Amino acid sequence: MVFVKEIHIASAVLEGRKRKNITQEDLARYMGVSKASVSKWETGQSYPDITFLPQLATFFDISIDDLMGYAPQMTKEEIRNLYHQLSREFSTLPFATVMDRCREVVKKYYSCYPLLLQMTVLLLNYSNMAETEELQREIVGDIQGLCLRIKTESDDLSLKKQANFFEAICALSLGSPAQVIDLLEPVNAPWLGDEVIAASAHYALGNIDKAKEVSQVAVFQHLMAMFGILPNFLMFSTDDAEKYDQIMARTLALIEIFEVRSLHPAILFALYLTGAQGYLVLGEETKALDILEQYVDLATADIYPIEFSGDSFFDQVNAWFADFDLGVKPPRDDVSIRAGMGDALTKNPAFSHLAENDRFQNMVNRLERLKTRGD
Repeated sequence: MVFVKEIHIASAVLEGRKRKNITQEDLARYMGVSKASVSKWETGQSYPDITFLPQLATFFDISIDDLMGYAPQMTKEEIRNLYHQLSREFSTLPFATVMDRCREVVKKYYSCYPLLLQMTVLLLNYSNMAETEELQREIVGDIQGLCLRIKTESDDLSLKKQANFFEAICALSLGSPAQVIDLLEPVNAPWLGDEVIAASAHYALGNIDKAKEVSQVAVFQHLMAMFGILPNFLMFSTDDAEKYDQIMARTLALIEIFEVRSLHPAILFALYLTGAQGYLVLGEETKALDILEQYVDLATADIYPIEFSGDSFFDQVNAWFADFDLGVKPPRDDVSIRAGMGDALTKNPAFSHLAENDRFQNMVNRLERLKTRGD
């Protein structure tokens, strides 16, 4: 069941009356109703007439929202729990059912901008499960609407920036690259290195541990950002076989040096798939299969449930992870992640001519078994 705060007048009336140390008769006399009416209000059998709400709120010295138990905002923890609950439901319930619940949540908390931002993340991650391309595009359009609302109504600059980023993703998926450029330019503005100055300031104040933490988190962020952009760099470099080999060699070396397979395995899947596709474009089938083998080895390794965490080198990033809007869990649930591993091979046209290859078939079979494997 989706977590949505409900109206609870009954408990507010009961608690308010007890706080004032009065009887049901006393409250009934003040409100000009029968004792039976007050009793039904407190047991939830009926609600006060809407015209009574201001009078009740005034009597208990609370707001009407407090009286109704209605809060149009959600805490960070509530948003996180709701996100992961809906994420699981996308894997277990009919898509249309979960979409209806998502729309219900958005409608009820339309002014809770942190929630709206996470709903854009959720819908972006699961919109491809919609039955038709037309429905997928409709959902992406809805996401754009949420992003626009956050950008125009929220006072939080960080939320606005993230919403702008997700709006750009939507524009790209809808075939509007010019709009993406308008939204994101300038892309390569000079890097100011805020974390360098912040870490130095902590050090100057004698906060050595904090200086180390800020520096380490910054190194981690830049490393992960590099693995995020490398698939694009590979994809755009298939016109130069020598350059492509260079990029791939250095990328694989980085993976080994920083032990990324155990540190942050999820970030490597797209990189391996793109790397293999590029080698196929270059006519290097054996190299493509070698990269796909690494993809399958990682996908079938003991990495589930996938959660963000540091290691012996990045030993100060866990607190940073825990403060993420979604906590230490990735945006997609493990069931969806495992199911999508095989689809990334069998439903990708780039790999279609490998279908009869024995080595490729063995990989597909391994990923099929992964779908039914428990956490």
